[in-house]
Amino acid sequence: MSLGLILCFLLYVFTEGQLKEKLIRLAWTLVGALYLGYLLPHWVVLFRMPNGRGWVFFVLLVIMMGDTAAYFIGKRFGSKKLAPKISPGKTVEGAWAYVGGSAVAGCLGAAFLVRELTWPEALFLSVVLSVLGQLGDLYESWIKRRSAVKDSGALFPGHGGLLDRLDSLIFPAVFTPLYLKVFHP
Repeated sequence: MSLGLILCFLLYVFTEGQLKEKLIRLAWTLVGALYLGYLLPHWVVLFRMPNGRGWVFFVLLVIMMGDTAAYFIGKRFGSKKLAPKISPGKTVEGAWAYVGGSAVAGCLGAAFLVRELTWPEALFLSVVLSVLGQLGDLYESWIKRRSAVKDSGALFPGHGGLLDRLDSLIFPAVFTPLYLKVFHP
């Protein structure tokens, strides 16, 4: 791994462009490597925890139901933009719907998937995960804006790319194992 990192650094030394441009490209490459290479594998960490399969499905349920609620409520009732310079389609109403949808899904899902949670803890955790999911989505949108690209890939045409399918799942996947280590050792 260290050799790969050194080769990556050297690659940027010999590329075309001014030093400032090279350093910016290198920095974005390192951010991408950290984001995908370190943060995304936290799903494996979560899966390997006690009742890991239940926790994985719990987090997926909370985030996906929140995301679905945000989409439909935001489309229908959304008028106030949440972060127009980062993600112009997101609305405050959609963000609240995300939290509400996540909370309902988390309280119901905890009863079947992670029975060690009380309903107040399931509610709290669902709200925290919904906020982290939205922040992850905004973070990935910010990266795309900074990179001046509309889609992060062509794997899912019309859906913004693979990262747009994963962006709201990464931050919650990092948080949940830490939460479990502290509150459910």
